[in-house]
Amino acid sequence: MEDIIYIKDLRIKTIIGIFDWERKVKQEVSIDMEFPFDCKKAAKTDSIEDTTDYKAITKAVIKFVEESSFQLQETLAENIAELVKRDFGVKSIKLRVSKPGALRGAKDVGLIIHR
Repeated sequence: MEDIIYIKDLRIKTIIGIFDWERKVKQEVSIDMEFPFDCKKAAKTDSIEDTTDYKAITKAVIKFVEESSFQLQETLAENIAELVKRDFGVKSIKLRVSKPGALRGAKDVGLIIHR
């Protein structure tokens, strides 16, 4: 069994979508991330150097998403997963990206990927 760090419902405004109006107005996306880490080592040393720095990851994801302008949630999700794995040494990630309120009658619509 592995230990997991999670970030839930990170809300970021970005350009996302295929319609003309979506290319002009920032919309809110919601992001969940889960990734494995070694809790025992960090708990033993009580040192940020021995864990996965979720604040640094969150800041990088916010900056990336705010500056992005993808048409598809799928493209946004793949790029976030690649960023987190490449820049923070995360071996795997479960990532949910959604656009709250994008579908009439539905609270949320999005996708979940495992990389």
